[in-house]
Parts: sequence; C-alpha cells; structure tokens
Amino acid sequence: MLLRGTISAPLSCLRLRSTTTSTPPLNVSFSRRTSTTTNNYSISDQDLDSRGFLLHRTIAELNMDHLNKVFVAVGFPKRDPDKIRTALEHTDALLWMEYRKTKRPVAFARATGDGVFNAIIWDVVVDPSFQGLGLGKAVMERLVEELVAKGICNIALYSEPRVLGFYRPLGFVADPDGIRGMVYSRKPKRKT
Repeated sequence: MLLRGTISAPLSCLRLRSTTTSTPPLNVSFSRRTSTTTNNYSISDQDLDSRGFLLHRTIAELNMDHLNKVFVAVGFPKRDPDKIRTALEHTDALLWMEYRKTKRPVAFARATGDGVFNAIIWDVVVDPSFQGLGLGKAVMERLVEELVAKGICNIALYSEPRVLGFYRPLGFVADPDGIRGMVYSRKPKRKT
C-alpha cells in the first residue's frame, strides 16, 4: 500500500508509502494541522513519565532480546538479536518506550533513509499488554516530528492493512493523486 501526503508546516512535505503482498496498493495522505515546533502531543512527555514510561532515542539501554519478544508478540517473525542490533545501528531515527517497573521496551518505531530527502518508517510495535494506552500514537507523533524537523520530505511507512485504522487518526487519508508503489520480490525462476 502506498501512503503519500503533505504537512502544512512551512517548507515541509511528507510522503508515506506502505506495501503489503496480500492486497493491492491503497493510497493514503498525511496532513498535520499543528506546527511541529509546538510539541502538541496527544500524551505529553510528563504524562508518560508519570505513568511510568521512559522515552529513549538511542539503543544504548535497549535489550535486543526484550525488543524481539515484543516483535514476536505482535506477529513479526523472531529475529536474530545481533541482526536487530546491526539494523538499529544503521537506523537514522528511533524512539522506544520503556516501562519503568519492568525495565522492558513496550513501544517502538524506527526510520531509515538518506538523511536528506527520504525516510522509511519500520517496525512500529506496541506490546499487546500495553495497547490501547496511546503509546503507539505517542511514538509515531514524536518520530514523524523528528523526521520533519530534519527536513525530510518523503517518508514511507510499511503497514499491514489491518492496522490502517491506527494511522488514520494521526492524519492519514486516501491519496488524491492515486500514486501506486511497488516492491521488488525475488521469486524462483520456473524451469522450462
């Protein structure tokens, strides 16, 4: 699925793309009504802290095995922790939340890209035990804000069709231009 759109902040643009193999592409736009400099989050940093959630923007304190458990809990395949670390070391922006009582990650999202024009958001997850508290929205608001503050104009987002409803309240709407995306897929060649 292809997500595309603009942000109404000065000199900012945002293009979001998402592709799945099971359904045809659907176009969605993103519109942000507030300035990115106001930090008008749905849940403030102070409120998150008072609820026992700590925000992190580096992997310094992130346990890869614990993060992998969150990935598996939401339906992602189990990944090699060393490969997760390598991927995160090559990530341009990331944000994760730790639940203070357990010292474990409960929400996570990251973005890779060229640092100038393009970024792709990956691995947006919230531990099922903590879903419905607004943590995914809190992570996405801050991650998108960080990318836009860097001047990134094209932001792609990979998402399952079943969770598109999560992104719509964040400002994602159908793409009026009808732009479609494609994904390279390696398939074995048929023998003749």
